[in-house]
Amino acid sequence: MPEVSRRTLIQAAALTGAASALTATSAQADALSISADGITLVAEADGSIVVRDGAGADRLRIAHFMIKDSVLGQQRTFGGTPSLITVDGRPALQVVYKMSASASAVTVRGTFTVAARRASLRWEVGGSATLTPSGYMFSRTLIGNTAPETYVPATVWTKDARGGVPYEINAGSLYRETWAGTSACFRLASSNPAFTNASWIHAPAGADGATQVELVVGDMRPGAANAVATAAPLGVDVWSEQPFGLYDPGATMSINAQVVNGGPAAKPVTLTWWARDFNGTVLGTGRLGKTLGPGEAWQETFAVRGCPQGIVFTEVKATSGDEEAFARTNLATLRPYAYDSDGKFGIANYTWLLVPDKKQVGKLMQKIGVKWVRIAYGGAPGIPPAELDALGIRHNVQLGGVIFNGTAEQIAAWADDRARIVRQSGATYFEVANELNQPWMSGQKAAEYVRDGLKPIHDRLKGSGIKLMNCGLGGMDYRWTANFHAAGGWDLIDVFAFHPGRGNFTADYAPPPEEWEQGSNGSYWNFLGALRKARQTIDEYGGDKELWLTEAYACTRPNHWWNDTHRQAAENTLLQLALCLSEGVDGVNWYQPHDSTIHHPQEADPKNPEYHFGLLNRDTSAKPVLLALATATRHLEGATFKRWLTFADPELKGLLFDTPRGKLAILWSRKDGYILNRDHGADQWYPHPEAWVDHWPTKTSLSLKTSGPAVREIDCIGQERTITASGRRVEITLDGAPRLYYGLEL
Repeated sequence: MPEVSRRTLIQAAALTGAASALTATSAQADALSISADGITLVAEADGSIVVRDGAGADRLRIAHFMIKDSVLGQQRTFGGTPSLITVDGRPALQVVYKMSASASAVTVRGTFTVAARRASLRWEVGGSATLTPSGYMFSRTLIGNTAPETYVPATVWTKDARGGVPYEINAGSLYRETWAGTSACFRLASSNPAFTNASWIHAPAGADGATQVELVVGDMRPGAANAVATAAPLGVDVWSEQPFGLYDPGATMSINAQVVNGGPAAKPVTLTWWARDFNGTVLGTGRLGKTLGPGEAWQETFAVRGCPQGIVFTEVKATSGDEEAFARTNLATLRPYAYDSDGKFGIANYTWLLVPDKKQVGKLMQKIGVKWVRIAYGGAPGIPPAELDALGIRHNVQLGGVIFNGTAEQIAAWADDRARIVRQSGATYFEVANELNQPWMSGQKAAEYVRDGLKPIHDRLKGSGIKLMNCGLGGMDYRWTANFHAAGGWDLIDVFAFHPGRGNFTADYAPPPEEWEQGSNGSYWNFLGALRKARQTIDEYGGDKELWLTEAYACTRPNHWWNDTHRQAAENTLLQLALCLSEGVDGVNWYQPHDSTIHHPQEADPKNPEYHFGLLNRDTSAKPVLLALATATRHLEGATFKRWLTFADPELKGLLFDTPRGKLAILWSRKDGYILNRDHGADQWYPHPEAWVDHWPTKTSLSLKTSGPAVREIDCIGQERTITASGRRVEITLDGAPRLYYGLEL
C-alpha cells in the first residue's frame, strides 16, 4: 500500500473573519464609501469606484461603462455623479453617468453593493430602442498588480441523477487579477475574452437588460472565487502544482484543495478526499472538519506516494448538512525515455493551449514522443515553427478556404497566399483543406476541389520539396476518393490523408465497406476496416503514395454510449497506433492535446464531442489516453510489423513486431465482442463506469512458450509486471484490453 501523508497549508489571513459587517461612510461629498469584511468601495467625485482590500490597499479603479447601439454605435460614459443609497436595506453606492452629446438620450446608472469579500456591480442602460446589450463593456484599471490579467472559464463538477461518471459544466467567466499576497476575480455569467482588452472587459447584459458583475477580493482559487461570487453554499477547487499533474517515477504526488463557504452565514464543513489508481486500489483517503465563516476559504494539501508509471484519480468533496460540492483532478507518473530522432506519431490540432506556459507544453510533447505537429506556421496559434524545430518536432501545415467556383483572380489570390504561408513555415507536408467530403459518401465536390483548390496549389509548389496531401477525409470515403481520382487529383498528391473516425467499436473492428452504415452513429465510423480500405485504395490507384492519418482519436464524451470511457480510450489508443503500423501507415497525428475547443479554450462543454478528444483534461491534468499514447510511441518506435498472430482459439488476437528492444507481441481477446457499451438504450445517454473499473467480463488463460526465464507484460498505460517462466512457459490472462509482451517465443 503506498504511503499517504497530509499537510495543512497556512490559510491566508485575508480569508479569516466572521460574518460580514456592512458599513457606509459619507464624511465628505467626494468620499462616499461602503465596506464589508475584506473589501471597501470608495466613490470618487468623478464617479470612479476605487476598490480596497481588507488591509485598506487600493487595488482597482472602475471608471467607465461602454454601451453598444445599432444606430449610435459604441458610446462610453464621461464621468458621473455618485451618491449613497440603500438597496434591500443595505448601504449601496450609486453612480449616474454622463454620456456624450451624441448619445445624450441614453441613460446609464451603476449600483454597487458589498458583502463579505465581494462587491456586486450592476449597470442599467436605457433611453434607446436600438441598444445592443451583447456589446456592453466596463473599464478597470489595476493598481500595483504583479501579473497580467488572465481569463479563466469557471466550471463546476456535477453528476447525472441517472448515474454514470461526474463531469464539468460551465459556471461563468472570470478575469483574475494578481497582487503580491492577494488576488481578485471579476465574475460574469458570460464574457468573450476576444472582445476584452487592456482597458475594457466585455460585459454583456443579461435577460433583464442589465449588466451584472461580481468582484471577489482575496487569495482564492478561481473555483472558490466563483462560489463566493455566486453565493453558492460551498465551492471546491483542486489542482496540482506540477504541470499537467505529471511526476517523475516514485515521486510524492500532491493534490491541493481549496474549500470555500459562499453562503451568508458561518457553517461547519466536512472535507473528504480519496485517491485511486488505474486498477482501483485506494491509495489514500481522509476526512477533516472545520467551521467556515461567510466567504472564508480553507486550503489543504494531500500527498500520495507515486509509482514507476501510472495514473491516480482524485476527488475532494465538501459537505455541510445537505449542501455538497466536489471537484476532481488526475495525477500521473511517466518514466523518462530517450526517443530516436525519427518517429511516425504526432499531434493533429494546434498545440495552442499554452497552459501553464509554452515551455512546459513543449516539454510535454517531447516527453510523450510527439514527432510531428500538423499545423504550425507564422501567426498560427501555438508553438511557432522555429521553436518546434528547436524541440526536434517536425511540422506541417493544414489550411483551407478553397473558393469553389470562384473567379480566376480569387482562386489565384487564395493559392498565392496559401503557398506563401507554407513556404515560409518550413513545412514538410501541406494538407490542402480539411474534410471537404461532406456529406459523407456522397462524392460531392471532389472534381471542384481538384480544379479550384488542389491543382492551383500543386502548380505553385511544384519543385519546392513540399509534399502535398489531399484534404484529410472524414472517414474512409471511397466514393469521394473515386471521383477525386477520376478528376485527376490522385496524380497531384504525394500523400493520401484521411481520418478514421470511430464510434462504440473496438479499434480492430473491421466490417467490410459494403456493410458500412451511414449516419452519425453508423458503422462507417470504424477504425481497422477504414484503414484497410485506405490501404487497398492506395494499392489499386498506385503511384507509391504515403498513407497518413492526419486525425485519429478516442473521444471520451461522458455518459454517451457512442463514445469511449476513459479506460476504453486508453485501450483503443494503444491498439489503434499498433494497427497503423500493421497496415503500413507513414504518419499518425493524434487529435488533440487538450479537452477544449480553440474558440472556447478551457470552457466545459460536456455535450460536444469535439471537446473530448484531448490527451489532457480541461484543467490540463493527464488523461489515461496520454499515458497510452506515450506507451505506444515508446514501444512502437522503430518497430517493424511481422505478422498477425493466430491461435487455436480464433477469438484470441495478436500482432507481432520486431523492435530495437526485441520481439514485441500485442495480445488481446474478442470473446466479449467488438461492440462497446452494447447494452445501451434508445437514447444517447449511457452510464459510463469509472476509469478504474475493468469492463471486460471474460478472462482467458493462455500458456505460451518463452525465449527466456521471464516475460515483461505492459498494459495500455505503461504499467509493467514481470511473469516468471516455468519450464520456459508462462501462463497469461487475456481479455479485451490489449497488452504488450516481451520475451514470448511466437
